[in-house]
Amino acid sequence: MTKNKDVILAIDEGTSGTRSATVDAEGRVCCLEYMALAVDTPRPGVVEQDANAILEKTIAVCRATIVRARQEQLNIVALAIATQRATAVLWDTRTGRALVPAMVWQDTRYVGELDKLAPVWDKTLVESVGRPVGVRSLYLWAVRHLKETPAVAQAFSEDRLAFGSIDSWLLWHFSDRRACVSTPTNATSANAYILAEHRYRLDWIDALGFPHALLPELRQDADDFGRTRPELLDIDVPILACAGDQHAGAIGLGCLDRGQTMCVHGTGSFVDTIIGPMQPANAGLYDGTLTMTARRQHGVSHLAVETFVATTGSALNWVCEKLRWFENAAQISTLAATVQSARGVTFIPALTGLRVPKMQSDARASLTGVCIATTQAEVAYAILEGIAHSVVSCIEANEEVSGVQVSELVVGGGLSGSDALLQIQADLTGIPIRRMCETDRASLRGIAFLAGSSGLLWDSLQQARESIAIDRIFTPAIDAGERARRRALWHSRVESELRHAETFGNN
Repeated sequence: MTKNKDVILAIDEGTSGTRSATVDAEGRVCCLEYMALAVDTPRPGVVEQDANAILEKTIAVCRATIVRARQEQLNIVALAIATQRATAVLWDTRTGRALVPAMVWQDTRYVGELDKLAPVWDKTLVESVGRPVGVRSLYLWAVRHLKETPAVAQAFSEDRLAFGSIDSWLLWHFSDRRACVSTPTNATSANAYILAEHRYRLDWIDALGFPHALLPELRQDADDFGRTRPELLDIDVPILACAGDQHAGAIGLGCLDRGQTMCVHGTGSFVDTIIGPMQPANAGLYDGTLTMTARRQHGVSHLAVETFVATTGSALNWVCEKLRWFENAAQISTLAATVQSARGVTFIPALTGLRVPKMQSDARASLTGVCIATTQAEVAYAILEGIAHSVVSCIEANEEVSGVQVSELVVGGGLSGSDALLQIQADLTGIPIRRMCETDRASLRGIAFLAGSSGLLWDSLQQARESIAIDRIFTPAIDAGERARRRALWHSRVESELRHAETFGNN
């Protein structure tokens, strides 16, 4: 009789949808199930989700995956969970139900109050927790509900209130321990986690008025979280990993080593450079570059620095859907591949302002250098080149902040399917660009790697990543002189936009 193949059940609970799948020792992602999640914006600055619906749909996709796994004679040996980061939940431990809508990570309702704290706290927080005060706070949100929402206040007074991000919410429900815990990759984004010490910054927590009793217990991203509750999922297996989705994606793309850099092209483009256990050399050098926990395993935290461009994929949608310059993003790539350069045309994708080389919310997107001889293909090339230039600026910021030279760029996300963009990216960075197969499943694969890399399916993360297939490697095709010329032109155009924004604002 043939023995069933061992697999890990992986969850990827994002903002717009929740997925589950099985991952085997060869890194294959199978039995994939998906359900969309609703996001509500009842008023400007407020972004919410129904945490109860998140839970119900996560359970539903898991059950569907489990049914398919059994049909295919797959033996589930562990559960691993990747989640959206910095989305906050308050729930009643007696009923297991969320008491108020969850505050999503995109929420900015408390930006005014946080701005008042920034002059006192920014420098201190950047040095210890890797980021400034910022524009949203899970802890301040909870404090407001403790003061203003009777059901929350009563649950707290009766010692049946729990608080945490989505990792805490799902682990409390899925684990037989019913403990309220959080993991470093999630706690980092919640903005009160001391990176070097694996503990909360309690003086900052106190400044926000948050009660210590509600802080989730800190665990590792790869840890023993108990066993699944059979009445919920109809399986009894250990829960061995829980991490932020961005960081699970980095693992799933094979980014583990110091100097390796991941760029995920979605609505925006996020660039994360792995720096290992060491703190960044120049934390706080750029406002838009944050220090992250990339993963914590075996008592060691590996860090990363992250810089992002807010509007890259959305910029392509904008020029296609609103301006109607092109039929779709695929046409932009097709046209760009027919020319060798933009011939001096520059596109800056700053639709919501610039983050690098400096934070400037009044900066605007621009298309410059156009003349009567400019062709549609050259404009297409300029649009992709603008995205690539922005990513190079992110890489350069990461290098300066971390003190680590980027050795390789691994790409994922929707735009990574554009050969034209990745070739331009390789030309402008001067380093190889590696596109992996099934980049859209990287978070599922990565969280399974984290759960199964201590002897369950693999002996280490390094062994696990050997299963990842490379789709294509793009190597630089221009020389250093041409690269420097194009970068100089880009910098001059960005500086011009910054001067304009600083002089005239957003008028």
